[in-house]
Amino acid sequence: MRPLTVTTRDAATGPVLEITGDLDHATAPEVVETLTNLTLSSGQLLVLDLARLHFCDSSGITALIAARNIASEQGADIALAAVPPNTARVLNIFGLDRVFRVCPDSITTTAS
Repeated sequence: MRPLTVTTRDAATGPVLEITGDLDHATAPEVVETLTNLTLSSGQLLVLDLARLHFCDSSGITALIAARNIASEQGADIALAAVPPNTARVLNIFGLDRVFRVCPDSITTTAS
């Protein structure tokens, strides 16, 4: 098991959360808490950079959906960046690749 770290940085379009490690039943609440404490402005783009995500179970997917809901409630948009192949496959299976904006990396995402 790889420990989870969530690093927040600001971009011109809005906050970028870099999620590193394992996003699972034990760590998903930490991500949701970080998101709950995040203040977004209407029109901002929240980017979840998953380039260093090693594992994501169903609780992790639920946390990603919670992130979308939190962003939406605050009038912001959300994008997933650098989604690892295994997580991308799960998103695709459940049709979530049509719910989330998915970009190859956070630089491309924040530049659009």
